[in-house]
Amino acid sequence: MELNINTAESALQEASESNPGAWADHSRYVAEACKNIALHCKNLSGEQAYCYGLLHDIGRYAGVSSEKHLIDGYRYCVKRGWEKAAQICISHAFMIQDIETSIGKFDVSHDDYLFMKEFVANAVYDDYDRLVQLCDSLALPTGFCLLEKRFVDVTIRYGVHPATVDRWKKVLEIKALFEHEIGCSIYALLPGVVENSFSCEALQR
Repeated sequence: MELNINTAESALQEASESNPGAWADHSRYVAEACKNIALHCKNLSGEQAYCYGLLHDIGRYAGVSSEKHLIDGYRYCVKRGWEKAAQICISHAFMIQDIETSIGKFDVSHDDYLFMKEFVANAVYDDYDRLVQLCDSLALPTGFCLLEKRFVDVTIRYGVHPATVDRWKKVLEIKALFEHEIGCSIYALLPGVVENSFSCEALQR
C-alpha cells in the first residue's frame, strides 16, 4: 500500500476510532509541524514529513499502553510496507539511541524488548527521524507549543527519569540543527504557538 497523505490520514482516523483519545489530535499537530519545517529544508519532502508525523503514534490504535505502542506501530506500518514510518514509530521515542533512556514502561514481552533494544541501537537516523523527534515535543493536543511547555507536560505525566535532562538537551540540539538549516526560529513556522503556550491569565501576570 502506498504511503501518502490520504492513506496516512485514513489510517489515523481508523486508529483514533479504535482507541479514541487526545493522542490523535497531538499526532495531527506533530504532522503539521513536520510539514511546515520540512518545506523549508532542501532535502526533505513536506508530504513525507507530514505522513511520518501523522503515523508516529499509530500503535495507540491497539489500546492504552506505554512503550508497547512503539512496537505496535512498527508492526502496523511494516505490514503495510511503510518501512520508514515503521522505524519512526520506534525512533521518535529515542532521540538518544539507548533503550535505557526510555521514560515509559516496557509493557511488552521479553522478546519484544530485546528486539526494540537492538533496533534502537542499530537504527540509522536521518533528518526525518530527527524531525519527528523534534516535532513530538512541539505539539500538544490543542496546538503547537514551546518545547519547554511540552517537556513539563510529559514530565508531569511520566515523572522524572535519569535520562530526562539528557533527552531535553538532545531535542534542543536537534532544534538548533533545523534552525540552522531553515535560517529562522522554528516557532516562526508554527501558527498559534504563542496563544497555545500561554493562557490569557499567564499573559496578564
